[in-house]
Amino acid sequence: QVQLVESGGGLVQAGGSLRLSCVASGMSISRYPMAWYRQAPGQQRDWVATITSGGSTNCADSMKGRFTISRDNAKNTVYLQMISLKPEDTGVYYCRSIFGNYWGQGTQVTVSS
Repeated sequence: QVQLVESGGGLVQAGGSLRLSCVASGMSISRYPMAWYRQAPGQQRDWVATITSGGSTNCADSMKGRFTISRDNAKNTVYLQMISLKPEDTGVYYCRSIFGNYWGQGTQVTVSS
C-alpha cells in the first residue's frame, strides 16, 4: 500500500523560507517521477514542480528561482525547498507520485505579509 506523508508546513512571514518533506512508503521514489502541487484557498490544485526518476527537475514559471524540488533516495523522501516566500504562496501543498496517481494528505503553508 502506497502512502505519502507531507510535513514541514507552517506560518512564515513574507521573505521567509520553508522546506517541505514527503516521505513515501510502499514504493521507491527513485523509480518514479514525483511532484508537488499547491491548492490556494478557493482555487484549483496547481502543479508546482516535478522530479523525474533520472533526477531532472522542472518548476512552474512563477516559482522558478524560489522553489527547488529534490529527493533523498536513501530516505525515500522528496523535498520542496521554498525561499523568498510571498503571501500568494499560501495554500495546501501536496506530494504526488505521478505513477499510480497517489497523493498525500497535504501540508498547510501560510505566508503572512
